[in-house]
Amino acid sequence: MSRGVAVVTGGTAGLGRAIVRELADRGWDVAVLARGEDGLRGAESDIRIRGGRALGISTDVADREAVESAADRVEAELGPIELWINDAMVGVFGEFLTTAPEDFERTTQVNYFGFVNGTRAALKRMVPRQRGHVIQIGSALAHRGIPLQAAYCGAKHAIKGFTESVTTELLHAKSPVRISSVDMPALNTIQFNWVKTQLPHHPQPVPPIYQPEVGAKAVADVADRPRRRTWVGEPTIKTVLGNRFIAGLLDHYLAKTGYSGQQAPEKLEAMLPNNLYEPASGDKGARGIFGSESRNGSPATWAIGHRKTTAAAAVGVGGAVLGGAVVAATGVVSRLRRP
Repeated sequence: MSRGVAVVTGGTAGLGRAIVRELADRGWDVAVLARGEDGLRGAESDIRIRGGRALGISTDVADREAVESAADRVEAELGPIELWINDAMVGVFGEFLTTAPEDFERTTQVNYFGFVNGTRAALKRMVPRQRGHVIQIGSALAHRGIPLQAAYCGAKHAIKGFTESVTTELLHAKSPVRISSVDMPALNTIQFNWVKTQLPHHPQPVPPIYQPEVGAKAVADVADRPRRRTWVGEPTIKTVLGNRFIAGLLDHYLAKTGYSGQQAPEKLEAMLPNNLYEPASGDKGARGIFGSESRNGSPATWAIGHRKTTAAAAVGVGGAVLGGAVVAATGVVSRLRRP
């Protein structure tokens, strides 16, 4: 039997496509909201071969009315939406002052207002029913801005503040509807082949890089067991905590390394036409061109799906440390009491 109906925005490629597949594997019926028809048909096929019902709707998430119309269609054809995942994104790579204002604004419309529009459409339907779950796909860059991606970083920071505000309103209303954020590390997705870029070399995710399925499993785990915030991968944890304590040092470090770290001179593959304003043709799937440099997991991501085991291990380690401290302290006291 179906787990229920899930909506994934930006579910035709990259992390979104991996999320669609993972949800279908776990028994969800999935609706995909994205612009490209080829990717929508591919995502629908992925869902159906896994036994789920599928619905792909061509939608620009920056268009509020289009998102509302899509949500109406999902509920009419598949049923009540139980899970809504905001993932759609576009990108521009380049310094702020040389980025065209209209490109910056378009990136913000999709990456920020797309999440706002999706959250509104979901909550308008979930809150009256007193059930449902919204997951915002965030990033380590929601906590720490880096050079050459001011539009993306600004949008991710804005989503963080927006989500915190909405969370407090749901708590005030004593609503059982949940809202979660899952912050990602660098992922090997097609994003880096179709961003609009000013860089002299091929854009790349900042290493270390993970395969998109790593992030997708974390998202599905949060859908299974909701929690307010999840940091995926050790690099995300280090980025978040590092920015809390050494933000000034990170400013200088990123000023020195952030340019070269986001370019891959050895990658000679031609860039695809950028998808900033129009969807790219073809079905691109989940993975990008950095597979040989990408990791398939980490202890931190494993722990997300094994919280009970992790908690028990933490208690055991804590008990051992405490026991060792008590033994050591007892020995010291004993030695002090000797004549």
